[in-house]
Amino acid sequence: MTPPPASFVTRASLAVDLTKLGLAPGDAVMVHAAVSKVGRLLDGPDTIISALCDVIGHEGTVLAYADWEARYEDLCDEDGRVPPEWRDHIPPFDPQRSRAIRDNGVLPEFLRTTPGALRSSNPGASIVALGAKAEWFTADHPLDYGYGEGSPLAKLVAAGGKVLMLGAPLDTLTLLHHAEHLADIPGKRIKRVEVPLATPAGRQWRMIEEFDTGDPIVDRLAEDYFAEIVTQFLASGQGRQGLIGSASSVLVGAAAITAFGVSWLETRFGSGSP
Repeated sequence: MTPPPASFVTRASLAVDLTKLGLAPGDAVMVHAAVSKVGRLLDGPDTIISALCDVIGHEGTVLAYADWEARYEDLCDEDGRVPPEWRDHIPPFDPQRSRAIRDNGVLPEFLRTTPGALRSSNPGASIVALGAKAEWFTADHPLDYGYGEGSPLAKLVAAGGKVLMLGAPLDTLTLLHHAEHLADIPGKRIKRVEVPLATPAGRQWRMIEEFDTGDPIVDRLAEDYFAEIVTQFLASGQGRQGLIGSASSVLVGAAAITAFGVSWLETRFGSGSP
């Protein structure tokens, strides 16, 4: 006898779970998702986006970290410059066309291609947003130090937004790169790399400088130290945990987790630390 198919996870059931976890109308929420952990989605990843929009309503905004496929960086020299023989072969970053990086899962690209979604103009730190404040979140994203002041991450904190880890590993909470930027600690690693940008005049190369987000920002930090920060934040009684579909999920306040991350870093690595 053929067994019955497994139950689907629906837009409506996800909306109920998201509400129980603490998402509310008007929220701005940045989402990191391991889509496969949520369950058998009736309409694939679009089910998640629809459920999020249902819960936050017309006044809310959904955001995701897009980045882009900058694999050419493996060609760069020690100064971050691209060899002349490769320059014409590398497609420029175009906020409207460049794919979200695959390393962050499928949800950012699904969100990017949802009608009405916008994307910020910093390639490596690019954020996609859908909803009432999408234009505000994505406008005027600085090219240098794109996780710092004036960035969509800074705006998420200022707006009293939230971060949802939808089955995603805790060490992927991108907002903590903003905490790295803000933390007053010596010896932060700096990255400089040439980036091709799509402009009305054609491809233009620009050297971009930022704190290095690809490696721990200072020596003696574990590769997955973001997970340690989030775990300690939750253990302090802040944030909420629960199931969204089948995915173990976490919802935190953007301002609270950023302040906690800054304090965590400065206590251990500040000028007066042991």
